Amino acid sequence: MKKKPVVYLSFSTDIVHSGHLAILHKAAELGEVTVGVVSDNAVASFKRYPLLPYGERKALFENLKGVAHVICQDTLSYRSVIEKLHPDIIVHGDDWKQGFQKPLRDEVQTLLAEYGGRLVEFPYTDDRELKAIENRSRADAAIPDVRRARLKKLLSMKGLVTAIEAHSGITGLIAEKTVVYQKGQARQFDAMWISSLCDSTAKGKPDIELVDMTSRFRTIDDIMEVTTKPIIFDGDTGGLTEHFVYTVRSLERMGVSMVIIEDKTGLKKNSLFGTEVQQIQDSIENFSAKIAAGKKAQKTKDFMICARIESLILEQGMTDALERATAFVEAGADAIMIHSRKKDPAEIFEFVEKFRAKDIITPLVVVPTSFNEVTEEEFKARGVNIVIYANQLTRTGFPAMQNAAKLILESHRGKECDEICMPIKDIIRLIPEEM
Repeated sequence: MKKKPVVYLSFSTDIVHSGHLAILHKAAELGEVTVGVVSDNAVASFKRYPLLPYGERKALFENLKGVAHVICQDTLSYRSVIEKLHPDIIVHGDDWKQGFQKPLRDEVQTLLAEYGGRLVEFPYTDDRELKAIENRSRADAAIPDVRRARLKKLLSMKGLVTAIEAHSGITGLIAEKTVVYQKGQARQFDAMWISSLCDSTAKGKPDIELVDMTSRFRTIDDIMEVTTKPIIFDGDTGGLTEHFVYTVRSLERMGVSMVIIEDKTGLKKNSLFGTEVQQIQDSIENFSAKIAAGKKAQKTKDFMICARIESLILEQGMTDALERATAFVEAGADAIMIHSRKKDPAEIFEFVEKFRAKDIITPLVVVPTSFNEVTEEEFKARGVNIVIYANQLTRTGFPAMQNAAKLILESHRGKECDEICMPIKDIIRLIPEEM
């Protein structure tokens, strides 16, 4: 009996619709079907976080008629699968002939040509019903319980998570939708950072905890209404322990994934001023008690409290920073943020190395505003888990707006300003019609 051709196709979806079933039926007519289920990590790198984890998606395809085998595809690239499986036929929709997936298609064609395999493409299904399904999935991803849990899941999947600041609905959409494509891969931010500095600046207020929590919670609401990605909240000092308890409960209920509080007390001053202004570091005992009270107040296992250590900022030394990190983890901190205002990352690297020698589990967070030459890949290799780009949208946005205002004043009209303006149509496309 003649052996059936080996047919391979991959899926990243967590919802199987009529289009998927149709292409599976066509693939089964060509031979024995092996389905590659794209890993959670790979899916999260180029589209929304999968609502169903890999194991459940794999089981879903294992129970579909016409599927003989199901395997894991760890990357968007088909190379490892082709080299191991040597499929006679690879089946795909024709939607990857252009766009960011075209390099993937080119690679597949090259690899198949080496041993006589072939690529079969079918018209991509794109209709209103399928778009409605995707919109419902997006809505599910924005549910507080789902969103809150996503940061921990991303950390376990990827090892390194990136976040960029957002201070309004429109900057939240930029953080949510900005994607760059490199060599057939997609890169985007995993989370959003709601900074007290940027929130205050957007309101024209000084960054001294003048903007109260009610106002800052409104910023969270504005961003959450139009986005789905996890949120990390800048809690400044956390305030009085009695107040911090209620802040934790409110953030958790809203669907925020993490709050970061710094071990300082008194009137808040921006850390990058260091010892140029008076800043008072809280005692280890008091701050540990605040962390413990916050952990006791939360209702779910998903919410995270991160302790931000200011010892290097305030020139208190490495020993003090490490002592505090150990104490804060013992008090219940889910993560540690170490900060520095030096351009040389040496002291950050030293802290990470010494902390990791004792603790290989607790996530480490950095905000490389000053030491900005270090790549995410190097941070990950050294043991860092979260990289926050804390104020870049604010710092680039205001100069651009100021420049536009000057151009109009100088030219007595708007024509000269148009060259630096984003087209209104592009802005409209960025804003979703359905929330």
